[in-house]
This record gives sequence, structure tokens and C-alpha cells, in this order.
Amino acid sequence: MSLIYLDNNATTKVDPQVLAAMMPYLQDEYANPSSIYDFAKRSNQAVKEARGVLKDFFNAENEKEIIFTSCGSESANMAVRGVLNMNKNKRHIITTKVEHPCVLNLYQALEKEGYKVDYIGVNSNGELDLEELYEKINSDTAIVSVMYANNETGVIFPIEKIAEIIKSKNKETKFFVDAVQVSGKLPINVQAIGADLVGISGHKFHAPKGIGALYVNSKTLIKPLIIGGHQERGKRAGTENVPYIVGMAKAAELAVDHLKYEATEVKRLRDKLESNILKNVYNARLNAGVINRVPNTTNIGFEYIEGELILLHLSDLGICASSGSACTSGSLEPSHVLRAMNVPFTAIHGSIRFSLSKFTTEKEIDYVCEKMPGIIEKLTNLSPFQDELEALRKLRS
Repeated sequence: MSLIYLDNNATTKVDPQVLAAMMPYLQDEYANPSSIYDFAKRSNQAVKEARGVLKDFFNAENEKEIIFTSCGSESANMAVRGVLNMNKNKRHIITTKVEHPCVLNLYQALEKEGYKVDYIGVNSNGELDLEELYEKINSDTAIVSVMYANNETGVIFPIEKIAEIIKSKNKETKFFVDAVQVSGKLPINVQAIGADLVGISGHKFHAPKGIGALYVNSKTLIKPLIIGGHQERGKRAGTENVPYIVGMAKAAELAVDHLKYEATEVKRLRDKLESNILKNVYNARLNAGVINRVPNTTNIGFEYIEGELILLHLSDLGICASSGSACTSGSLEPSHVLRAMNVPFTAIHGSIRFSLSKFTTEKEIDYVCEKMPGIIEKLTNLSPFQDELEALRKLRS
């Protein structure tokens, strides 16, 4: 069996059709789109067309609401700092305890700058405490930031309901949604969900790394982070990354075409993998609610075993998975997401995330299902917690 890649929430394979769309702008069509001669007009037109595609991808009102960025982290920083810099008199921010590190680390930095940040908790299924959110919003709240779906568990947050809560408490408060992990998995309709700003990253839906986008509705004013030229209507300076913009637009078109496949076939394969492991490994537990998740993601805890050892054994077999966010890879600290969910200490260090894509095959899932019980049995036999494991085996038999 060749490489089996089940870490698509970290990054995805570039779709061959995306690469083909990019190639002319990496080779022959290399002009700066800001130049005025005819050669440059083709690059300029490609950027305009890509912006139109992203406008449709977000279901935005017009192309002017789309800003091209380098990644999800930049989109988040541009959204949050852009809003705060336009509202210097407001010093309160609300986010969640389970946000991606690119967002959490931003808010920790803002706390050092004197901002007050409230972190909303989740229950054992990873669901947000909406009552706590409602109580925390006040007249000083500049922005509320909530991810659309969690990168570790796949749990989807009720974004429309959150938007309603925010506007019912303070209509001036802006709402930023990190939609990185739903891009290509669920439709994004910014008008329906009621968000003011929404960020995505191309490499999560089969575009290359280094390109992202931020939706900013026409009623929301932000100050730019990068000052320089006129690009992006003065919102983000720097020569446009034409090939990558074209690539992300192509990936967005393909993603929309594959949404049904994600919701049916990818979900079926995810469920097959998940149910097989939970059935055949007695010390396995699902670290999330069953229903309200993106269709490609499962997070399974293996009690009394170290997750890093599981990943190493999987890697020896050519299987790629992860123990959480790629941005915290190598950290010995347990997942902040699973801690917020109060996952038992017996399972939190042994939790593995499997995330599939449209390129995942039945044969690959069958192979992982075949190998996982043996890996876990081997590591279980080496665990120093034999008495606890035996008690658990009897309990679940």
C-alpha cells in the first residue's frame, strides 16, 4: 500500500486541475496585473475573474467584498486588527476556548496590549455555550470571533444563531468567522449566516499553500495591516499573487461541484473508519458529538496510550494522521480543544484525528481499518496501566 493521507485538515493535495489552471500564470502570463500594457491586462482580467468566483463561493453581494490574502492566519489578523483599529474606543473581544492557534495566539497578544478577551467554553460534545456568549456581550464589545467548524473535532458551530445573538445584544459589534475548516466541505453563504467578516485558506480545499481570502461586507470598515500600493482597493498592499489567486478560484469552483460528494461518499468513508475502530478497539472513544460535524473528520481517543506512538506506528505503514492542529505539532501539551471539552486524562494524550478528502479511497480506509486494531493492541500491551486497561476491557465487553 502506498502513502495513505488522512490529515486533510492540516493541508490538502493540490488538485491536478488547479495546477493546470495555474501553469500559464507561472510561465507565459507573468505580467504584473497593475501594469497598463495589453500583456498585463490578461493577468489583471484573471484576477478579476477569480474575484468573481470567490464572490460566488462566499455568496457575497459583490466582488469588492473579497480581499485576497496569503493564508487563514493573515485573514484572521486582518479581520480582527482591522476592526479594532477602526474602533479604538472599544476594548472588549469575545472568542472561544477551542479556536485555531492562529486566532488564540492573536488574542493572547491583544491581551498584552490591554484588550479584555473573554473565552467561551464548550461542553463534552464540543458544542459552544451560547448562554455564556449572550451574557458576555456588552456595549464595549468590538468583535466576536467564532470558528465555523473546529479543526480537531470537526464540530460545527451554529453560526447563524450566534450572529442573531450578537446583533440582539449589540448591533455595532462585528462578527468574524474563521471558515477555514468548512471550505470545500460545506457551502458558505455569508448573507445567510450574518457574519461581517469571513476568512478562508486555499490549501484546505486543494489549492496551494500561500493563498487565502477574506470576505468583508460592504458595511464593515477595516484598516489595512499592510501599507503600500493600491492593490485590493487599498486594503492590502503588494503585487497580486496571480497564479495562486487563479488556483484558489479553480479550487473553489471544484469544491462547489464536490459538495454533494463530500456530504455523502466522504462522510460514508469517515463513518466506516470511525465505526470500525470503535467496534474493534475496546479502549477507543469518540471525542465529539456524532451528528453536527463536517463530513470528513473524526477524532478518536485511545485510552492509556500515547498518541505520538500511534502516529509513529501509522507512519511506518505509510498512513498519515495527526494528534491535533498542525500549528501545534511537536508540543507535549495536550490539545487545548480536548481539554476544553473535558476529555478524560486517560484518553487526551492518546487522541488521533483522521481527516479525509475527495481523494480518499475505499481501499485506503479498508487498509487503515485492518491495521489499527493491531497497532493499538501492541501499544496497549506495552502500556504501564495494565490494571486500568483490564478494568476498562471488562467494562466495555
